[in-house]
Amino acid sequence: MSKRLPSREQALQLLKDHNCPPKVINHCLAVTHLALEIGGKLQAKGVRVDLALVEAGALLHDIGRSKTHQVGHSLVGAQIAQSIGLPQPIINIIKRHVGAGITEEEAEWLGWPQDIYMPQTIEEKIVCYADKRIDHDKLSPIETEIERLQKQGMIEAAERVRNLHTEITNLLGETP
Repeated sequence: MSKRLPSREQALQLLKDHNCPPKVINHCLAVTHLALEIGGKLQAKGVRVDLALVEAGALLHDIGRSKTHQVGHSLVGAQIAQSIGLPQPIINIIKRHVGAGITEEEAEWLGWPQDIYMPQTIEEKIVCYADKRIDHDKLSPIETEIERLQKQGMIEAAERVRNLHTEITNLLGETP
């Protein structure tokens, strides 16, 4: 694959080629729909957003779930994306979408290679946020994800999700 962004059809084919379960593909499609909606609204507010990157990244964000459903699916997905020659911005979306980001300390604890696992660009943040709002393939209130993380004792991750929600809603001109 070239360093160009894959089309929607190519991205969906990559998910199928890597044996992503249909439930994962449906989740990716729902995340993509929401991410493009958010990206379009942000563009209308004057925020520069690469919607083609948002679409490709959202479609492929869970490609690592073809191998594992653990938190490391983001790392596995980034490795898959790299091995098939996807552009770095897509690799970064895949790598940085879990838990509203993974801190250096958390990555070390998980035994991950030293790298940046926190969403940096607006496109990474949009996909990450849309992923937190989609439960399976349905839109869910952000509080549901925050409460789930809190119940699991992941207080810092819950706070990162809340902060990401505040950042995105502020950019949209909405009340968090």
